[in-house]
Amino acid sequence: MHLLSNFSSRIDRLNRWIAWIASGCVLAACLVSAGNAAIRYTFNLGSNAWLELQWYLFAYMVMLGAAFVLKANEHVRVDLIYGPLSTRAKIWVDLLGLLIFLMPATLYLLYLCLGPAIDAFHTGEISPNAGGLVRWPARMALPVGFFLVALQGASEIVKRIAMLTGHLPAESHYERPLQ
Repeated sequence: MHLLSNFSSRIDRLNRWIAWIASGCVLAACLVSAGNAAIRYTFNLGSNAWLELQWYLFAYMVMLGAAFVLKANEHVRVDLIYGPLSTRAKIWVDLLGLLIFLMPATLYLLYLCLGPAIDAFHTGEISPNAGGLVRWPARMALPVGFFLVALQGASEIVKRIAMLTGHLPAESHYERPLQ
């Protein structure tokens, strides 16, 4: 179990670090948006590249941040059944949800979007808009994000098993639903 716990903590650390990059994408998107608007209205100049850069940054913000949201256990949850359960039952529900839903869906989505991203890289796909950017960095956001979510899912599975077997304290930090 020590080896798996070490694996889990390394993934957690990686996704904490990557969350800082996602946060940087938020700041960069705001600066690009403000700069683009200022230049457009001040000098009557526009650029498709700046507009596309904004949504590239948004794509990375969402996809790089998703794994950390899973790690922090701050994702959306329907509390109808989950709310009144004991801590141990919540851990079981989490484990089953990770194994039955999250991992298969994430790995399937990774499989679906990796091919087009690699194709875009190899073909040098560019935006059809005048002055647009190359497309592969935007297309690569999806497989990178799904890979990180799958890694974090594996980490969460290890932690839930460790909690159920007594190797980790059974914690249940869950967002309290709005009343």
